[in-house]
Amino acid sequence: MAESTTEAAPVVTAAILVIGDEILSGRTKDKNIGYIAEYCTNIGVDIREVRIVPDIEEEIVAAVNALRVRYDHVFSTGGIGPTHDDITADSMAKAFGVTIDYDPRAVAILSAHYEPGQLNEARMRMTRIPAGADLILNSVSKAPGFTIGNVHVMAGVPSIMQAMFDEVAAKIPTGAKMLSRTVPVGMGEGRIAKKLGEIQLDYPDVSIGSYPKMLDGSFATDIVLRSRDAERLDQAARDVEAMVAAMMQATS
Repeated sequence: MAESTTEAAPVVTAAILVIGDEILSGRTKDKNIGYIAEYCTNIGVDIREVRIVPDIEEEIVAAVNALRVRYDHVFSTGGIGPTHDDITADSMAKAFGVTIDYDPRAVAILSAHYEPGQLNEARMRMTRIPAGADLILNSVSKAPGFTIGNVHVMAGVPSIMQAMFDEVAAKIPTGAKMLSRTVPVGMGEGRIAKKLGEIQLDYPDVSIGSYPKMLDGSFATDIVLRSRDAERLDQAARDVEAMVAAMMQATS
C-alpha cells in the first residue's frame, strides 16, 4: 500500500457545550449543534464532543474545565440572557477563577441600542462579562457574547448564535478541511460489511462509515468516506466503488 506524501496538516479540535434546562427537558429543541458542527466541518475544525448541561453552576463549571483542557476550542451556547436563570457568565468566571462585573464596552453597546430609560436592571445583566474576556459582537440583538481563553460563549437563540458564530469563526485558527465522498449502494449494509471492513484496514487514514436507508422499499446503504488527504480519499473511494460494482455484478 503506497503511503501519501502529503505533509500532515494541523488538526484543530473543538467541543460544543449546550447550557439550559429547557434543552434537557425537551421543551426547546436544540438547533445549534448541527449548525455549529456543519460550519466547523467547512472551515476545518473537528467537533469531537457535545455536552448538554443544566442551569446549575457546578455542572457548568465542571464541564467547561473538562472540555477546555481537552480541545482547542469550546463553543458554548445558552444562558447569557437577562433572567435570573441565565448564569453562564458567572459560571464561566468561576471556571476561570476571575472576577465578573459590568463591562464598560458592553454597557456602551446596550446604552446606544436602547432608548433612554430602557436599559433596565435585567438588561444590564447582559453586560456582566468575566475579567479579561473579549467581546463577541451581536448584530441581531446587540447584547454581546464573549471569549475567555479558548471558550467562546454565545447566546442560545439560533439567529443570535449564528451571528455571533460568524464573528468567532473569522478570528479563530482553523485546520485543514475534512473532505468527503459518498458512494451509494443498492443493497443492505449487512451484505457489504465484511468487504468494507477489509478496505478500511487498507486505509487507516480514511474514515469509512456505512449508513443504512430505505430506497424504493428496499434496503440500501450510503458509504461515506472522509479524509483530509484528497489523494488517499480518491484511492479509497475507487476501491469501494470497485467492490460495489463486483458485488452487484455477482448478484445480477
